[in-house]
Parts: sequence; structure tokens; C-alpha cells
Amino acid sequence: MPRLAIDTQYLQDRLEALLSIPSPTGYTDVVVRECCRELTRLGVEYELTRRGAIRATMRGRNRGAGRAIVAHVDTLGAQVKRLKENGRLELVPIGHWSARFAEGARCTIFSENGSYRGSILPLLASGHTFNEKVDTQPTGWEHVELRVDALARSRADLERLGIDVGDTIAIDPQPEFLANGFIVSRHLDDKAGVAVLFAAMEALVRERADIVVDTHWLFTIAEEVGLGASSILVPDIASMVTVDNGTSAPGQNSSEFGVTIAMADQTGPFDYHLTHQMVRLCREEDIRFTKDVFRYYRSDSASALESGADVRTALIAFGVDASHGYERIHMHALRSLSELLTAYVMSPLEVPRDALIAAGLKGFPTLPMEEAEQTLTGDITVADPQPGDG
Repeated sequence: MPRLAIDTQYLQDRLEALLSIPSPTGYTDVVVRECCRELTRLGVEYELTRRGAIRATMRGRNRGAGRAIVAHVDTLGAQVKRLKENGRLELVPIGHWSARFAEGARCTIFSENGSYRGSILPLLASGHTFNEKVDTQPTGWEHVELRVDALARSRADLERLGIDVGDTIAIDPQPEFLANGFIVSRHLDDKAGVAVLFAAMEALVRERADIVVDTHWLFTIAEEVGLGASSILVPDIASMVTVDNGTSAPGQNSSEFGVTIAMADQTGPFDYHLTHQMVRLCREEDIRFTKDVFRYYRSDSASALESGADVRTALIAFGVDASHGYERIHMHALRSLSELLTAYVMSPLEVPRDALIAAGLKGFPTLPMEEAEQTLTGDITVADPQPGDG
């Protein structure tokens, strides 16, 4: 079954809607409700975990080893570490990102008394006062502070406003959608991935596609702090494809165009068979792709495996320039990823044995080295070995 056509306007509309909703890790309830509303509009059934991770399901024509596709709705952000005597706020980051990208950011502080606007500034912010010291001061979270756009000249003023230690701070995304297809914004990691999932689902629903087995569309809420898919999988999920950002940077092979297929990240290689199924589908469906290896990177796949899930994992990505900063992507990559997902959902299940939690050797997949050796020696004693993934 060929890949389906993607409605790129719908994809962009979804991304714009998601970016407009603040959702740093720990403050995701509003974006979860938005995703649930859209799933209802598409007619896709779903359920929520206690904390709000979403498991949506498209039923397949066959029972067997289910598939999962995952992206995360949470983003980077910050929290109030301390109320300072000068009426400003000391911060700690939510997720791993550099204070270099925080300097100058506009943001919203969510307190028990309501929300306030503000700016994150270096400690020495006035060139007219500090002259060259503005350029030579160190970079780091201990060297920035949040200026609240309210009458706050002391710690007591901050307390009167109702601002307190631990309050969540959402960083403005400041998105731009350019006519040439480029998209520049904070938090494209991973709201662009969430939009990709919705665009693929929309195409599958619109075309009444033939879905082979139950496919679970997972939306996690704590990937940026390393938890991600640790508690959302169900036992019948045999394979999970993560959609997240790749890093388009010197020394990397990721591209802002087409699909980037991750072969490994800092936690090790991804599943050989599932990863190569992604490669094979790209070739069969004429979807541009590149392969890459990420050295300082982890995703929902890592948290799933670390939680003890016996599931095949793969990572397909949209290339991002300046990841975890002012990020840039291209619509071509988002469309390509959505196309790949539609082809994957409609592709045959190649390892029926994966339907079983544990089984014997029959049906266990082989590697190319084994197949070559069997061809040379005539050794075909293993019953029905099938390359590929489930």
C-alpha cells in the first residue's frame, strides 16, 4: 500500500495550535486537553494515564503484536529557584538547555495568584552601566535572572504578587512560518513531532486506510526530564517508533529535508529490524532519508527500554538546526515523516512471533550475515526465519 498524501495545511495548523499552548514538563494539562479534543474530532479513541499521558488507538484488521508511535507534548522551561532581594527571580531549567538561549527570552510565570509576564536577562544587562562587562560575564543559569513585568523591587514585593519558589515558567516560542517552508521557533522539539502524528492520523482517517494491526499513538508528558514513555506502554505493543528531532549540526548527518533515521543514540543502537524497516519503507515509497548517530541524545525509546519494556524501538526524526535553542526545521521533513508513518501503519507485520511475549526459535528474525552464511552452506535448518520487524 503506497504512502498517503498529507494535508500540509492541517499539519501547519496543528503545529501552530500546539506552539500557542505553554507546556513545560510538569505543566502539560492544557496541551493534553487540546490533543484529546483533536483526537475526538478525528474519531480516534483514546485513554489517559493518571498524570495525563495519552494512548490513542486505531484498531487493525488483525489481532496480534500491536505497534506504537510516540511523540512528547512537554517542552523545556524553567522554575523559580529563589526570590531575590532585588525583586527578581533566580531560575533553574526544566530539561537540559543552555542559559545562553534563555538570555533575552520573554516568558510567563504561573503563580497561585495568576500569571505574570517577564524577561530572562543576564545579571549585567545594561550596557550603559556595565560597558564591556556585559560582553565578558560568564554564561550559566546562576548568571541570569527573571525580571517580572510588575511592581517588584524587593523580595517582599514578589511575595505580595503571590510568586513563590517552584512556580513554573514557560518560555515564549515566538514561531515564524516562512513562505519557503522553513519554520523557526522554540519548542519544535517535540511539538513538530506531535503535529506529524496528527497529520498521519488525519490522512489515515480521511482515506479509510487498511490498518494491519492495532496501532497506538502515544503522547508522553515528561520526555524532557528523561521519563517519557516509561509508563505508557501496554503488553501487546511489540514495536515502538519514536518521532523526535534530529540534530542538523556540524559533524552530524541529519537533514532539515526528508526523514532522518537514527541508527543509535547515547543509550546504544536502536533495534536492527525495526530501524531497517524504516529504511526499506523510505526506499520503497521514494521518501528522501538520511541516517545519523547521536552522541548526546536520548528519547522516549530510551525511557521505555529502561523501564523494562521488551519492545523493539526505532527513532525517526526531523532535522533541527540549533536544537534546544531557536530551532529551525522545514515542512518537507514534517511531511516526509507523516508519509512514512502512513506507510508503516499499512505495511505488513513481518515478525508474527512478536505477538508472543516469549517463544522458541521458530520465527525469530535473522540478520544479513546469517542469511549469507545459510546461502553459502545450504544450512536452512531453522524453521521459517523471517527478516524484518513487527
